[in-house]
Amino acid sequence: AFEYNIITPLFSDYSSKQRIIALPDGTKMTPNGDDLPSFPDNTLIAKTFYYNIDDRDSSLGKTIIETRILLKKNGIWEMGDYIWNTNQTDAVLENTGSEVPITYINSNGDLQNVNYKIPSSTNCISCHNISTTTIPIGPKLRNLNANNQIQDLITNNHLEMIDISSITPLPKWDDNSGIYSIEERSRAYMDVNCATCHIEGGSSENVSELKLSYELDIASTKILDRVIEIDERMQYYVPGYSMPKISTSMIHIEGYELVKAYLDSL
Repeated sequence: AFEYNIITPLFSDYSSKQRIIALPDGTKMTPNGDDLPSFPDNTLIAKTFYYNIDDRDSSLGKTIIETRILLKKNGIWEMGDYIWNTNQTDAVLENTGSEVPITYINSNGDLQNVNYKIPSSTNCISCHNISTTTIPIGPKLRNLNANNQIQDLITNNHLEMIDISSITPLPKWDDNSGIYSIEERSRAYMDVNCATCHIEGGSSENVSELKLSYELDIASTKILDRVIEIDERMQYYVPGYSMPKISTSMIHIEGYELVKAYLDSL
């Protein structure tokens, strides 16, 4: 098993995440361009969500909430969500969804209260199913291509050989150093936070013409036709209307400000 990080992550109410992939002994992932690699049967992908007690000092400990898993069996990905107890000693499989009140101190020293939303199995399916087929979302090679991570995967025999120079990294959404344009950063943010549903075969295909995958040209996305709607759905938190719709209980202020600046530039 190995831990991995992604360049632009999904927003989940400012929670932190640990991401792990466990491959069966003697097997490797097979590259598929810059998209999701192919995973061997019996691969386990786990993502654990937690809050540091104080973001300024991680040594003070954390509150672990849930561990979402994907397990590939006979070519099919099965999903499950393990909810941690208050003593942080055990996690139990639950698929009904719930809310957990969380209090923590953020990096600015401000006390934060969050009603963290644990998704139901139906919520999970709505994001992870493309044309009724369950797939992983996060570990696309383009979203792993930073800090020599892909080379490390190859060196440690977790990934078949690939020409790393052929994989264009997904822009880091909050990198305002000037390396990436506002458009590139915003499109990367929408790719991770929105395109799981707003994609061909996604759960929003029949209710919205928006297609928000990073590789699409602007005309194909229909963003220009939906500027006002995107702005409205991101700037307010209204359950069932705000975007992202699932597993959030608040607006992502920094994410909205980035997308707003992009929409204003169009």
